[in-house]
Amino acid sequence: MGKKDDKKQLLHLVLGGELADLQGIEFRDLDALDIVGIYPNYKEAKQAWKSKAQQTVDNAHMRYFIVHLHRLLDPVGDETTS
Repeated sequence: MGKKDDKKQLLHLVLGGELADLQGIEFRDLDALDIVGIYPNYKEAKQAWKSKAQQTVDNAHMRYFIVHLHRLLDPVGDETTS
């Protein structure tokens, strides 16, 4: 973690639940959502996502997602210049 960019906090949320339809992203029961956690970077979020996805591989309707919270908090991002 010697680079300055490695220390930049880019929050990610991992969550999952059973889908109402395999072709969509609507959850069957919002009260039953599994909020796995919030992670400081994509790498850690992906590890958590992968672990949960592997645990539920036998349930075809169960899906886990990574939400890029940092994009919601700063939708303009660092790429734009004035």
